[in-house]
Amino acid sequence: MKNIIIGTAGHIDHGKTTLIKALTGRNTDRWLEEQKRGITIDLGFTYFDLPNGNRAGIVDVPGHEKFIHNMVAGVVGMDLVLLVIAADEGIMPQTREHMDILHLLGIEKSIVVLNKCDLVDEEWLELMEEEVREELQNTFLAESPLVKVSSATGDGLDELIKTITFMTSQQVVEKEIHTIPRLPIDRVFTMSGFGTVVTGTLVSGRITKEDTLEAYPTGKECKIRSIQVHGEEKEECLAGQRVAINISNIKKSEMERGCVLAPVNSMKNTSLLDVKLQMLESSDRLLTNRMRLHFFTGTSEVLCRAVLLDQEELQPGESGYVQLRLEEEIAVRRGDKFIVRFYSPMETIGGGVILEPNPKVKKRFHEEIIEELKQKESGSSTDVIELHVKAHGDTLITFSELAKLTALSLDEIEKDVRWLQECGQVYTFPMKKDTYVWASDRVMAEEQALLEKLRSYQRKYPYRHGMKKAEVQMMYFKNIKPNVFGRIVDLWESQGKISRVEEYLCTPEHVIPRDDSYQQVSRTLLDCFSKGKYDFVKYTDVHHPGAAGEVQDDILNLLREEGRVVKVSEDTYTLKEYMDEAKAQVQQMLKEQPIISIGQVRDTFGTSRKCAKMILEYMDTIKVTRKTGAESEWGPYR
Repeated sequence: MKNIIIGTAGHIDHGKTTLIKALTGRNTDRWLEEQKRGITIDLGFTYFDLPNGNRAGIVDVPGHEKFIHNMVAGVVGMDLVLLVIAADEGIMPQTREHMDILHLLGIEKSIVVLNKCDLVDEEWLELMEEEVREELQNTFLAESPLVKVSSATGDGLDELIKTITFMTSQQVVEKEIHTIPRLPIDRVFTMSGFGTVVTGTLVSGRITKEDTLEAYPTGKECKIRSIQVHGEEKEECLAGQRVAINISNIKKSEMERGCVLAPVNSMKNTSLLDVKLQMLESSDRLLTNRMRLHFFTGTSEVLCRAVLLDQEELQPGESGYVQLRLEEEIAVRRGDKFIVRFYSPMETIGGGVILEPNPKVKKRFHEEIIEELKQKESGSSTDVIELHVKAHGDTLITFSELAKLTALSLDEIEKDVRWLQECGQVYTFPMKKDTYVWASDRVMAEEQALLEKLRSYQRKYPYRHGMKKAEVQMMYFKNIKPNVFGRIVDLWESQGKISRVEEYLCTPEHVIPRDDSYQQVSRTLLDCFSKGKYDFVKYTDVHHPGAAGEVQDDILNLLREEGRVVKVSEDTYTLKEYMDEAKAQVQQMLKEQPIISIGQVRDTFGTSRKCAKMILEYMDTIKVTRKTGAESEWGPYR
């Protein structure tokens, strides 16, 4: 099932909230003031299921100019936008600003919804449709489908749902879940008996119950106590879902909209950003050096100063390299989109993409600095290498292979990979002949997947130390060479992600239980071996009622590890103390005579000839005896 986030946009009172209610049967205006005034002030969230089985979360954003900052926060993670235009009014100022914001933030898929069609006659409706298409002609919405509906009567809703279903199934690409999870927070509240709850749209990766994450930029660590997706309790949530998460160790006062939940030490706070900024053609403002602006990215809103690095000023429609010096720290990633609004009065003037999330302070008009930013914008050799590394996530890629693919020298490859490693983007695994490189996102994703598989294995086989390392490699990492996989295991073990008991891999918290089942089965085994003594009992003849064969086998292996039981032959076991006693007696017999026979051993231990032979063969394995040329004679081991 594909997880879809649909957002609304449009001028105030054009029927966004009413349309959502018509689609879902739920009202997204949750505040009393919103319901009294009939306008959406803050973000509203709900969902509905599409005919193809996909579940669509819906974000209702405010249309009023005063609440644009809430609208921007709602755009995070949107896959598809319904641009709602009232048929009796047409495109209005806030419609245009919403369109500009969506374009700057990289929202590509949209449906134009001509709403309130019941309020106008057919001739007016045709005129309005023609006017809307004409106004959208030179915008990113030019090729978007247009659907005419009435939220009040329900006319056109079936066609709208059909269009949504087609676009979300055929055109919307699923978000990346095998990467670092990031949850920009848009709401924080407390619930009696639960504590702090945060909500947001998971933009990448996955979050699982009991995960430990960090809240950026506060630096506070928290544990995930429970997860809800559209009101349903879940064990995990995936990129593209609207989620509510109950967290521990953090008070409501320590969190706010704009914080981001991500793995511990996976991001770095910053108060400087290098960006490529595009001014809107429709803006009436000039951007001058050190102008104070409102900066929006994700769910964050902070004030900043814009230092123009390559121009004296930016006019409407122009773009340039800018260093934004923020008045508060935030946490972002390279490639994140943003918008900026004029300080006062608040109006959107431009936006762009973050080129470097953790830069140093830069001076203006330095050629080297401008060239560096151009490379980051167009894709430097480092970016190209990073793409190749990510593309070889199944096998890892070596320095030599990277050199062939990029036509760069090994020295250049080593330099760029070192930079990526320092930035936390890759891990390297030096081997005798070459060095392997693996993307950090993939390392984390595979680590999480392996931990889940190990936990599942431990639930199924609680009396084992874990899975054999070779078995793990063959089952889940078969495209990675065994010696390279060994280095990866060393990394995870050094980080405390997994534990190793000799050849077995397990989760750090795994402890073999010495519970009632263990006690009962071990007692049964020890009693049988004790009673048989040197008249060895076949293991296949020993059964503990109520215990599965695999459980009994595993507990037998634990008894062997504990030194209480030894294997005499292929299907025969006995107590170790008996074989220690037998060893002493056989050694004494060999002191008295150089050759001993099966018959003598049989008589000494009061057992059968078959069991006597097993005793001697066991003595061979521990280097006490050695069989002579004769069929039934043994001498001392030399």
